[in-house]
Amino acid sequence: MNHDGWLHTGDQARLQDGHIFITGRIKDILVLSNGEKVPPADLEMAIGLDPLFDQVMVVGEGHSYLSAILVLNADLWPGIAHEHGLDPNLTESLHDAHLHKDIIKRLRLALSDFPGYAKIRRVTLTLEPWSIENGLLTPTLKIKRNRIMEYHAAAIQTMYGGDG
Repeated sequence: MNHDGWLHTGDQARLQDGHIFITGRIKDILVLSNGEKVPPADLEMAIGLDPLFDQVMVVGEGHSYLSAILVLNADLWPGIAHEHGLDPNLTESLHDAHLHKDIIKRLRLALSDFPGYAKIRRVTLTLEPWSIENGLLTPTLKIKRNRIMEYHAAAIQTMYGGDG
């Protein structure tokens, strides 16, 4: 707490009718339900080194584990789909449980130097890139975390089921 009585938590908030409403984080740091703090940019950069993933966003704020939304490289997707006996032209193929299991193994390798709590347990796969045009990237090509979370809200809910 500073000399004016303010507590600096790193949260964005608004005051309304004498109540404080937390609206986001100033710095992109995910706080898991166990209190562990995870800077998603470090994980996203490590995952993004794999050519299969064109775009990556790690989620998990308030949950007990991390998940990732992954935009697959459209040129590499058909080969991966065929390796798993899937039709690359069917959207359902992106939801295949065996594919997800293999992708998570791939992520574990990419994140092997990170602490145990910074492991990805669930994924959402998509071929639709995030762009300035669809409002999911800034003009400087940074991801708009809140917009992507809104856009993929149903998928995020599915990844967490009943968890926190």
